[in-house]
Formats: sequence, C-alpha cells, structure tokens
Amino acid sequence: MPLEPDAEGAPSTPGERVRRWRRKRGLSQAELGVASGIAPSTISRLERGQRQARLELLEPVARALGVGLDVIVGTGTPDPRVRTRRTRRGRVSMQPLTTERGPLQTFKTTIDGIVTEPEPVTHVGYEWLYVLSGRLRLVLGEHDLTLGPGEVAEFDTRTPHWMGSADGGRVEMLSIFGEHGERMHLRAAPARRTHPGG
Repeated sequence: MPLEPDAEGAPSTPGERVRRWRRKRGLSQAELGVASGIAPSTISRLERGQRQARLELLEPVARALGVGLDVIVGTGTPDPRVRTRRTRRGRVSMQPLTTERGPLQTFKTTIDGIVTEPEPVTHVGYEWLYVLSGRLRLVLGEHDLTLGPGEVAEFDTRTPHWMGSADGGRVEMLSIFGEHGERMHLRAAPARRTHPGG
C-alpha cells in the first residue's frame, strides 16, 4: 500500500500520523498513553517507526485521539465528522464544534429551562453568540436583554455578564469565544475610511 504524503509532501507512516494528531490535540505521549491504555514508551517507539503498527495498537490510539482508524492507517478519505465530548457546568452544557486548538473556539451551548437569579461574572475574552431556539436572557453590564431565535450578540467578556433562560424554557445557541480577546471578523472588504472635511 503506498504511503500517504503528509503536509510537507514527504511519505507519512502511521506512527508519523499518530504524532501529528497527538500534537494537534495538544497531548503529550504520557497523556495519550493514559487516554488509550497504551504505554507512553510504546507510543514513542510507534511514532519513531521503531514499533510495528498493528491494529490492536492503532485502534485504541485512534479512539483516544478522536479520529477514525482510516486517518491513522492512511486508507481512503478521512472521516469528516467532528467527534467531541459535551461538558456540563451546572445548568449549562457545551458541545465543542471544532477539534483544533486555536484563538477562536466554537460551541453549541444548551441552557436548561430554569429561571434563576443572575450572577454576573467577568473574564478575559470576547464572545459572539447566535440563538438557535428558546428565549435567552442576557445581562451585560447595565443592560438586561431578551434574545430570541436568530438574534445575535457580541461582547467583551471583561464586562460583567450572565446568560440564562428568559422564560423557563430551554435555550440553545451557537457561541464563538476568543480566549485572548479575539473578535469575529465578518466584513468581506475593509471599511471605507472617512477623512475630516472630505
């Protein structure tokens, strides 16, 4: 079976693919070892081509990396589905929609249908959100807003803010968060500059 070229055009082995995906996930060999049940030393030898790439070794590693076995083995077209784990914090659950670690992270957020008292928080970052369903109550600084399906908001998360159900119903929304204050750029062309007096 011919080897699949990697991004630099050089042949790619299953071990090199494991290393590439491990780094993309931000995992150390020890962390991947814990997640897959494979000894870190074995993963190290696999990545360096010093261990035969058997299916019983590659299957748990691929599963731990959240990719299809075909991606690691290099057969056929990679599975395009994004596999991520939903997390829950109290009344809010978040499903990451991207696997890459970058300046902007995208989530599908669900807020349970419970009316609660606002408890605004602050943190570094910038958030953009789009309401999919339900009625979202957004408390932002001095503003107390209700957003319905199709409505959008964006704000600096250093401003005290809180989100919850406006009417006791479930709320679903898409949110894009920039941890270091990155903002969404939606313009297709630069804005025109205006000069004083002309």
